Amino acid sequence: MVDRGSGTPIVLIPGLQGRWEWMRPAVDALAKHHRVITFSLCDEKSSAFPCDPERAFENYVEQVDLALDRARVDQAVIAGVSYGGLIASEYAARRPQRVQGLVLANALHKTWRPDSQQRRFLKAPVLMSPLFVATAPRRMRAEMAAAFPRALARLAFTVGYGATVIRALTSPARMARRIDWATRHQFADVRAIAAPALVVTGEPGLDRVVPVDVTRRYLDEIPSATHVVLPRTGHNGLATRPDAFADVIGRFVDGFRLSA
Repeated sequence: MVDRGSGTPIVLIPGLQGRWEWMRPAVDALAKHHRVITFSLCDEKSSAFPCDPERAFENYVEQVDLALDRARVDQAVIAGVSYGGLIASEYAARRPQRVQGLVLANALHKTWRPDSQQRRFLKAPVLMSPLFVATAPRRMRAEMAAAFPRALARLAFTVGYGATVIRALTSPARMARRIDWATRHQFADVRAIAAPALVVTGEPGLDRVVPVDVTRRYLDEIPSATHVVLPRTGHNGLATRPDAFADVIGRFVDGFRLSA
């Protein structure tokens, strides 16, 4: 478990790849002004949290409880990124006494279903992973050009962040299993969430992973939810524009803290 910084505690839950290191730029940026608690998902080999495959998605809800307990924090802002948004929203619906605020960044919604290409990947994740990797530059091209208009800046980011990803390799089989666990899980009703909530997306034309319309479904269900678009980003704004991402989260946290 990672525990950095001081101030309002923010639990940052990673996406489908499961590794906290993929969020390192956002962790570093947020930790300048807040206490950031994060981790790899409990079914990762590098995780120090228990995982019982029989409990499926329930493992992730319990992991948030364990992380708060280990950090000796009673209540925190719970922030979920992409697949982590499913975990964060479920936790907020079921553990309201521990949730000071909720952030859903480019989050999957329980109604999301994989498209035809994604279904092929899920049926044979190991076999299809080379194709998934090969098509990543095409999915990322527009977002990278928006976030880094200058070619040298794009190259520097690609080299630096690419090294982080290589050091924290993910498992296609575990990714496929996580989608299966979420598909079979009976989610709580998020309409009962009373905590302040922030939905963060990139620009609709730039997110080629989770359509913005999918994340926006939370706005129709959570009464307190507000929406912020992070300019010049798609799905990876917490990595490509971490300071802007941290600023959005910081203003949200400061807003409800001051009004309390």
